Amino acid sequence: MRSVDERPVAEGGGGHSARPMLDADRGGFVERHGLWSEQQYAAAAQLRRVVDELGIELVRVCFVDQHGVLRGKSITSTALPGVLRSGLTAPSSLLLKDPSGRSTFAVFDGLRLDGHRGFSGAGDVVLVPDPATFRVLPWENRTGLLLADLHYPDGGVVPFCTRGLLRRQLGALAGRGMSLTVGPELEFHVFARADPAMDPAQVGRPGAPGTAPVVRPLTPSSQLLDIGGLDRCDELVTGIHRTLTRLDLPLRSIELEFGPSQFEITLEAGEAAVVADQVVLARTAIKQLCARMGLHATFMSRPQGSETASTGWHLHQSLCDLDTGAPVFPGAGTDSVLSPLGRSYLAGLLEHAVAAAVFGTPTVNGYKRYQPHSLAPDRVLWGADNKGAMVRVVGSAGDPAARLENRSGEPGANPYLYILSQLVCGLDGIDRGLSPGEPSDSPYRDEAPRLPRTLGAAVDALDASALFRRELGDVVVDWYVHLKRAEFERYLADVSAWEQREYFDLL
Repeated sequence: MRSVDERPVAEGGGGHSARPMLDADRGGFVERHGLWSEQQYAAAAQLRRVVDELGIELVRVCFVDQHGVLRGKSITSTALPGVLRSGLTAPSSLLLKDPSGRSTFAVFDGLRLDGHRGFSGAGDVVLVPDPATFRVLPWENRTGLLLADLHYPDGGVVPFCTRGLLRRQLGALAGRGMSLTVGPELEFHVFARADPAMDPAQVGRPGAPGTAPVVRPLTPSSQLLDIGGLDRCDELVTGIHRTLTRLDLPLRSIELEFGPSQFEITLEAGEAAVVADQVVLARTAIKQLCARMGLHATFMSRPQGSETASTGWHLHQSLCDLDTGAPVFPGAGTDSVLSPLGRSYLAGLLEHAVAAAVFGTPTVNGYKRYQPHSLAPDRVLWGADNKGAMVRVVGSAGDPAARLENRSGEPGANPYLYILSQLVCGLDGIDRGLSPGEPSDSPYRDEAPRLPRTLGAAVDALDASALFRRELGDVVVDWYVHLKRAEFERYLADVSAWEQREYFDLL
């Protein structure tokens, strides 16, 4: 019997380190500040071999911003070793913008956030690539992509890096001996573009985006799961399958949804941090694929022309024992679907649903999805396999796969913040031993509290949440509240087409 674990360190053993580096690679930003694990050093070595073997010429180094959108730069393969060694800088003001690209903080007025001057004057933050996320992009020629985490120039963690926020919450969960498994169902619309060229009217400015492209429906409505309709979109369906599969994303299904031009994909359930990355890549891939086919894909929840059925993001979730991998939500025997721990987690989702809403539904448009009898929830309650409830308990008594499905999110949500919010709420329910009460059989008539009717109401609820301030810190909550409040106020100040139709001729 060996007295030492001779597996490589990258595999969790005590053997040789995964950091064989050239002298020129030593002493960089990543090594100086200890920002990579042994597994990431091993992935970086493999990445460089793949780049050489496939002749990769450009690599996009990206981070996911507060709105769930990829931001970054394309670097050449010759510059890649230096970026892997010391990261890549980008303006910190990217973290201070609303969805239109307008900075909502006065960055040139001695701004301090989190006590750091790095945001003042739009100073730089450092994008530190995560080599484990490397993908070769199937829609581009000889191009790869890396997701990155954000750090200050002194090596400190930027508190507004949403990918890092989720991983820190998952680290705290691991300290409790548990892990979070999630499974995403993402709905989206794909329209045919009436004019594939960009019109000058589509060019906007910060605070005033240009007009949306002119599109037409790709499929009729009211034909849920119609295979004939899916066949008529075969080029799109097979394109999504091939693209996501080539990105090593665990696609489970593609289906035609109820509304015109409405589709849904599901991904295999997996570890929460990994799935969050996969959602970002899947949304990007679908939008890029459609653009190259002369189509327009949107993860906006309720675009014009789709009033019969909005799109949502149904997030399945369960906790597992970290040592055994066994799920802890299923009830024992045949008496109950959920264990006491699972019921308390569910109660936490309900208790803090209003405060958490802005993370799962972060846009003005998403709140127009909360309509009665629409397969979208409009109030805070749970149901036993009831798709009108905010939280659906999936499974039956004795089912080892019993889990929770939150149906309140919109598909464009930042995946790190959406998943993080569920964990924060659920764990508070466990810590306080909360009870969810009885399930609802009439989710649209039950006298339960309503979900927020507007983004503004949701932002106010987060602002007042003691739980999220305790778990995320005042700095993070104040930052996000400021961003979203500025977005909502800009919406309120806009004269809408509805107002023009309603009053212009009448009054």
